[in-house]
Amino acid sequence: MGLLKFTADSFQNFAARVGLGTGNQHDNSTYSANYLSRNRVKLESMYRSSWVVGQVVDVVADDMTREGINMRGLDSPEDAEEINQELDQLQVWDKLNETIKWSRLYGGAIAVMLIDGQNTSTPLNTKTIGKDQFKGLLVLDRWMVTPTLHDLVTDFGPYYGMPKYYDVITDSVGLCNQRVHYSRVIRMDGVKLPYWQSISENLWGQSVIERLEDRLTIFDSATLGAGQLVYKAHLRTYKVKGLRDIIAAGGRAFEGLVKQIEHIRLWQSNEGLTLMDAEDVFETNQYNFSGLDDILMQFGQQISGATQIPLVRLFGQSPAGMNATGESDLSNYYDNINQQQEGRMRTPLQTLIEVVSLSKMGKALPDSFKFDFASLWQIDEKVKAEVANTIVQAVSTAEENGLISRSTALKELRQSSEVTGVFSHITDEEIENADDDPPPPRSKLEDEEPNQPTDTAPGAENGDKVQSAA
Repeated sequence: MGLLKFTADSFQNFAARVGLGTGNQHDNSTYSANYLSRNRVKLESMYRSSWVVGQVVDVVADDMTREGINMRGLDSPEDAEEINQELDQLQVWDKLNETIKWSRLYGGAIAVMLIDGQNTSTPLNTKTIGKDQFKGLLVLDRWMVTPTLHDLVTDFGPYYGMPKYYDVITDSVGLCNQRVHYSRVIRMDGVKLPYWQSISENLWGQSVIERLEDRLTIFDSATLGAGQLVYKAHLRTYKVKGLRDIIAAGGRAFEGLVKQIEHIRLWQSNEGLTLMDAEDVFETNQYNFSGLDDILMQFGQQISGATQIPLVRLFGQSPAGMNATGESDLSNYYDNINQQQEGRMRTPLQTLIEVVSLSKMGKALPDSFKFDFASLWQIDEKVKAEVANTIVQAVSTAEENGLISRSTALKELRQSSEVTGVFSHITDEEIENADDDPPPPRSKLEDEEPNQPTDTAPGAENGDKVQSAA
């Protein structure tokens, strides 16, 4: 009795040509890299000509920067307003938006902090930043700079192993032939790659379009084909007796047939006539477009899944089905956007705001400074007012009943400003001094004990109590 060999990797049936090693069509399927990220010209052509590519690149960048941040822990609410005004005046958010866009398109991009009077090749020292020295950001994509692949950051931290310097090439828009230290750079990568693949891309990432190229071509081909079918919605057929003989004979008979067809095309309309011989047959066949929209939707869903952008945001189209509004998809998408903001933007933004504070106000950020990315999920003003009123009542009741302190109540109100839009100007000083405030004066009625039984004799004066007889 022979040995039975059990394999746990796959099912095989050589007679049916099923399984690994059987030579079927699926067995020959494989994956290979197309390295589209290295073809700058093709990426730019796709971005300029395909609105789908434009949406894939732009939507995420727009959502990551359109609402800004909420700052707290500053010395005064006016400081936050000054910093926000400076960010708007220098178009910082627009430059960050461009940095994210070109990083998604090309696989990487940087934004250089322009500080007047400082050498860009030296490490950034915030203590040396003077009044009005910060002039904004300069956006450079991966093809405008050359990272130093043999001089990497050796200090332990988030930038460990990254290029220490970026050499600006001569045909860039600014800082030509200059070297920029990594501490002055806000770097954004496209799709993160494994180590050896990152080495092959000069320590850059991968374009988000590279994974979508085949799906994009299929989607565009399907939509173009659907558009071409409109021109052939009605296929007309004209049957002529002895057509082959007429064509073979040629002469006046063939010329007469051609002239007849020309007159049919000239006079044929919804109100026109079709002139033909009694033995000829004229037929009209109509294409069936049923199911075509489902096919296009399936291709669109594949692109949406690959980009992690819901259909309602990518194509402006709500999902099909009962009670399908796309709100749940948007909620998950906004959570993903917030995750990217926290992972890619928090650390460089902390340094950037420090630079802006020193340049605009001439002082460093306090140790209590914190910021949060503003929520993308917006509610209307009526709902905001209702939510704010509910929060105020709940916090006030808890504080009056002694469940929380007054400082905690103020913290809760300020925390709710991310949703309600009010109470954002409550300062840390007000919170610290809240517990030192005297309690509110109580009225005379509150000091009295109501419903106390008293026995007084008739005519008793001054409210003297009279002991009842046993």
